Amino acid sequence: MSTNRDPDSSGNGPSGGGNGNPWVKSLLIWGGIFLALLLVVSMFNGSPNTAGTQLRYSDFRTQVAAGEVADVQIAPDRITGTLRNGSSFSTVPVPNDTELTTLLDQNNVSYAGTAPEEGNLLLYILVQTLPFLLILGVAFFALRQVQKGGGAGGAMGFGKSKAKLLTEKQGRVTFDDVAGIDEAREELQEIVEFLKDPQRFSKLGGQIPKGALLVGSPGTGKTLLARAIAGEARVPFFTISGSDFVEMFVGVGASRVRDMFEQAKKNAPCIVFIDEIDAVGRHRGHGLGNSNDEREQTLNQLLVEMDGFEANEGIIIIAATNRPDVLDPALLRPGRFDRQVVVSVPDIDGREKILAVHMKKVPLAPDVNSRTIARGTPGFSGADLANLVNEAALLAARRNKRLVAMAEFEEAKDKVMMGAERRSMVMTDDEKKMTAYHEAGHAIVAVHEPASDPIHKATIIPRGRALGMVMRLPERDNYSYHRDKMHANLAVSMGGRVAEEIVFGHDKVSSGASSDIQYATSLARNMVTKWGMSDRLGPLQYEDQQEGYLGMGGTSRTMAGAETNKLIDEEIRNLVEGGHSRARQLLTEHEDQLQLLAQALLEYETLTGDEIKQLLDGGRIDRPDQPSGPSLVQPVRGSAIPKSGRRFSGDATPQGI
Repeated sequence: MSTNRDPDSSGNGPSGGGNGNPWVKSLLIWGGIFLALLLVVSMFNGSPNTAGTQLRYSDFRTQVAAGEVADVQIAPDRITGTLRNGSSFSTVPVPNDTELTTLLDQNNVSYAGTAPEEGNLLLYILVQTLPFLLILGVAFFALRQVQKGGGAGGAMGFGKSKAKLLTEKQGRVTFDDVAGIDEAREELQEIVEFLKDPQRFSKLGGQIPKGALLVGSPGTGKTLLARAIAGEARVPFFTISGSDFVEMFVGVGASRVRDMFEQAKKNAPCIVFIDEIDAVGRHRGHGLGNSNDEREQTLNQLLVEMDGFEANEGIIIIAATNRPDVLDPALLRPGRFDRQVVVSVPDIDGREKILAVHMKKVPLAPDVNSRTIARGTPGFSGADLANLVNEAALLAARRNKRLVAMAEFEEAKDKVMMGAERRSMVMTDDEKKMTAYHEAGHAIVAVHEPASDPIHKATIIPRGRALGMVMRLPERDNYSYHRDKMHANLAVSMGGRVAEEIVFGHDKVSSGASSDIQYATSLARNMVTKWGMSDRLGPLQYEDQQEGYLGMGGTSRTMAGAETNKLIDEEIRNLVEGGHSRARQLLTEHEDQLQLLAQALLEYETLTGDEIKQLLDGGRIDRPDQPSGPSLVQPVRGSAIPKSGRRFSGDATPQGI
């Protein structure tokens, strides 16, 4: 991303503070240590004047008297000279020896006085203080290295911001790379236009927004939107995580907030993106122990910087969270986060656009239909769709294909939704037969329920925790559900258990309907306690949601007395048993189709919705590889039941059956 100025030109790098290049600092430090070591070596090597033989003073006088000394140099603290044989010597004189010059004159020795060496005092001071300087230098260097992880690299860098400046070198993303969330993109695109041409809005009295809060489930593209803003705005873009503000020391987070805004002011106009702001922006007054903890200090400083007495013109704060319910109300008011942009899970059109973005990097076969894939992935976020495309590409690569075909996308979708196939597991023919009739029961009820979604696929191949499943896909995304469809879903969920009862008898039913019963009970409870679909209890809400947002981590609390709870349980039972009775009625009327479909599943293991319709209408399936249609011979190959003995089967619809 190009910027209007070099952010380092004022001495402030992306991690702030005008600390310069860390490589230059390290080079200077090591250079200073090397020079200090050289100085120590030079000092302990001794002075060049100390070369030669060291004599006792008495021996020196004896050699002078014997005429062995040629010349001497006399200093206040040392006498050096040369013997007549050419060797040099040195000695330390005895104080107040007034007869030395007389002795030298008597023996014709040439002598001269020498002034004291300059710098001895300075050298002495260096020798005495150098060990302490080295200890302080090592301590300073160690402290700097330890604190570099907690700040921006300085010796007192705990309070420095960790905000990083995003540049083109890290991969430029634009709004062309963002699809499926058009409303959120338009909201943020207006901020980008304001930064590019503020006069267009200011001449009509408009002011630049202080902040925008991106709210959405994980994987919906909040961070991707922020990166797109960075790529489009052409202004400095700082990014930081909410957890980077919080440390074990009180006041560090607030100091980092101040430092971050100081950097932003020097680079205004600019954008600051705070990811996962709920790590620092939670409700105040709920801390453990003392309420005036580090997180609250940091939040208070953030509130003041965003909208306090000192205006921060040209700084836009963009934050992202999937838990807006835990944020402090002062953070959400106008003047701080002026806009709350909901980044929702894409609809079918949005999923098709997102798939088109990710499929640009993948060589596709002619049979790939992104609309069909989008229709089969309701509830998928952008991250889920990217994962689906990647899984399809990996499958094609393992099969040594040059193009990614629709078969790989279908298998990748099943793998993402339900897990990998477990073809290696083996179970008895009786257990596989039970699974086939169980799934056939779901499918037959779904076919004959007018309000049910059409069948997309039925299989008895184990996948994930399920030993079989019937997948139903809606024609379009559903945002609300009608009563008749809910009753149809109850009947379909009971179809597997009823099929086992009809074919194998009451005593031979399996545990395979556990997940079906769980779904039916949950659906019936919601119909009675939340959606007002019980005639006996009326249109009242008897449960409310506690602690949770966007379907994550929520708990329910019943708001009713003992008699009302008893009535609620009776209504739930009536709804589930009503679905059971409806499934029994349909399967009894169409038992011949139940037998036919179960045998076809035993033969082919997997049938598409069109093949099921073809089988029920004409009694056969036309496949290029097996034109004779389904046989009634049970196959040898099978798959195993889980160790727990439970069979997880039933409809794998996007609604959760």
